[in-house]
Amino acid sequence: MIRPLTDIHDEYDVVVAGAGAGGMAAALYAAIAGQRVLLIEHTEYLGGTTALSAGSVWAPNTRHAEGSGDTPNKAPLFLDNVVGNYARPALRRAFLDSAPDAIAALEDNSDVKFRAYPMHPDYVQEVDGASLRGRALEALPFDGRELGKAFALLRPPIPEFTILGGMMVSRVDIDHLLKLTKSASSFVHAVKLLARHARDRLRHPRGTRLVMGNALVGRFVKSLLDRNVDIVMNTSVTALQRSNGAVVGVTLKCGDVVRDIGALKAVILAGGGFIQHTARREAMLAKPVPAFSPSAPGSTGELQDLALALGARFSEGTLDNTFWAPVSLRQRADGSTAVFPHFVFDRSKPGTVCVNSSGKRFVNESTSYHLFARAMFDAHKRSPSIPAFLIADAVALKRYGLGMVRPGGYGLKPFLADGYLVKDATLRGLAGQLGIDANNLEHTVAAMNGYAKTGVDPEFNRGSTAYHRNAGDPAVTPNPNLGPIDTAPFYAIRLVPGDIGAASGLVTSEDAQVLGHNDVPIARLYACGADMQSVMGGTYPGPGITLGPAITFAWRAIRHALKG
Repeated sequence: MIRPLTDIHDEYDVVVAGAGAGGMAAALYAAIAGQRVLLIEHTEYLGGTTALSAGSVWAPNTRHAEGSGDTPNKAPLFLDNVVGNYARPALRRAFLDSAPDAIAALEDNSDVKFRAYPMHPDYVQEVDGASLRGRALEALPFDGRELGKAFALLRPPIPEFTILGGMMVSRVDIDHLLKLTKSASSFVHAVKLLARHARDRLRHPRGTRLVMGNALVGRFVKSLLDRNVDIVMNTSVTALQRSNGAVVGVTLKCGDVVRDIGALKAVILAGGGFIQHTARREAMLAKPVPAFSPSAPGSTGELQDLALALGARFSEGTLDNTFWAPVSLRQRADGSTAVFPHFVFDRSKPGTVCVNSSGKRFVNESTSYHLFARAMFDAHKRSPSIPAFLIADAVALKRYGLGMVRPGGYGLKPFLADGYLVKDATLRGLAGQLGIDANNLEHTVAAMNGYAKTGVDPEFNRGSTAYHRNAGDPAVTPNPNLGPIDTAPFYAIRLVPGDIGAASGLVTSEDAQVLGHNDVPIARLYACGADMQSVMGGTYPGPGITLGPAITFAWRAIRHALKG
């Protein structure tokens, strides 16, 4: 239950710091095992960056993979091909061996329930072992009303990912809403969604039908409350207590209240990594260091600092220290900045192209968001590519939207007025407004129009893999990712790289034990989620490759701690 710091016990079996997916999973696994558990959250909301995300969980060969064609031999081959030596092979083997059991333990003992996406290909399809479906799981939609007053403690989704004042929609919902007037089944689906949301808004500040990351968080919170896990909010861990070499408790601070809490079996760090750690961002992120991140504000790296002071160390040798996505920025009415990650909804669609200031393409627009942003950094070393410019013609904008601009082509005035969206009757005029080389832009678009006719992109192979095509428009032929850019007016938004999660973290054992010098474990201290080194080594093989390992190593940590 949610308690003030003054009203918790002096001692617990397991103490977990951080209430994202990894931390909540660790607390829940411990509670399922009959342990007395304390979960500590640094901010006023539960869910961390998980609550803001799509909530995908990459976990190969679970019970949900039946009929997918996946096998226990394919996933290791796939990760070996993509990750290679950027992370320890033993760590990813431990993940692959345990992920099916970790998922089953949740589903068999809690309200955390999953299903496989009907089609969600691995992002890297060019290597052996890649899969089209069965590995990426999503939490079943959840009714936030089941949480009662605790619903208000869930971190709300990014506002720009909702509609009608807080109504969450999944990819399936979006497809139905776009087909509202074209399909009877879509009409029925949309009417049910809208009616439910109208009822919700009579009693709640936002919709209670939760999907994506909010659904996963809601299910975790329901399960934790059902098992009487103590949860404290707005509380910082200011020290790790140590005795005879083992971590035996924590010092907590909430306002003016400071308490020492004992941990009999484990302290688990799951604070979301270093993404909001000012000094570490400057030292570890690619240059120019992004000014904005769509991650949750609680990921300060403070827990990692405490572990480092005990002799822990940061992982090295990753491809990247963070995971990336292109984002667009817009000031909200309250003065805050909306940071909108461009995952799949616009840049993969026909009738769009992305160029740098020279007016030339530098990336396959349909590649994964991580590789897209990495390409921005690489291209920027040769020619100004930050910001880059995502361009669409009138047909594409109306059909698919562009960033925060919704499909339909309505309500453009505010976006045009504040400069988020730029519009011109000609490509040359658009180039002039954006500071792009006009001749090169016209040449680039002409080339793209030719590729749309043939269905072949000889420059970057856009639309050449199942992952690309899955994010395109299946109604467009011969290539669902390519379409003419020839209907005025023309539109553009600016893209910059944004970091969406830490890939480097504390070095751990295969059981998530935090390791000190000479790989000696710091007794009773564990890390999972982004506080732990990524098993993916800074590569981004598929959807949900942060949450799958976070949950799995939470499971391994609890099993190891309870064996001791």
